[in-house]
Amino acid sequence: MAGCQPCSRSEDQSPQPSSSGYPLQAVMGEESPGPSAPRVDPHPPPPSCGWKRRREESEEETAPGAEDVWVVETLCGLKMKLKRQRLSSVLPEHHEVFNRLLEDPVVKRFLAWDKNLRVSDKYLLSTVIAYFSRAGLFSWQFRRIHFFLALYLANDMEEDNQAPKQAIFSFLYGKNRSQRPLFHKLRFQFIRSMGWKTRVSREECEEIQAFDPELWVWGRDRTLMP
Repeated sequence: MAGCQPCSRSEDQSPQPSSSGYPLQAVMGEESPGPSAPRVDPHPPPPSCGWKRRREESEEETAPGAEDVWVVETLCGLKMKLKRQRLSSVLPEHHEVFNRLLEDPVVKRFLAWDKNLRVSDKYLLSTVIAYFSRAGLFSWQFRRIHFFLALYLANDMEEDNQAPKQAIFSFLYGKNRSQRPLFHKLRFQFIRSMGWKTRVSREECEEIQAFDPELWVWGRDRTLMP
């Protein structure tokens, strides 16, 4: 009688940067290489960020940025057992972009400024990497502004109140409100470049953190705050 053998074979799929992605116009004195940002559509399709995702939701939820495939788990004679495996769109290059931006002096000051982790705990920062993977940009196109756009959007999806997002504005611009319309325009373009896929599951966040579990920002855990 044939024995049961595990089979972990799955096809390797490495998505390439989408041609629909656009490098966004940078602010705070930076220049963004590549083609200029597209004109904003005055009648865009409704984005998927009109609701708030809570961390307590089911971990069975699959993020839109991932695909499900069925792989053989065990073989036993003529019987086989299948399991569903999620293929993440996050690549090592997206982690490298994130690590590079962590060395940016403005980003460093921001993370040090957010001592209470109101706007930049480990799950929100994981979501930033997930958004990078969906934006369709090449690694060299990511700039400081993309970090703050993704973090603002992560807070928009995760938090129920406006205070965390206003804290980002306070840090970047102080009391100067003249830059906010430009920021929102870039935010809209960033969401559109992701194909309106703003939903990130807790499972995907934890997979992102597991890629480099020793990275210092994963210690930004609200549950460990005194």
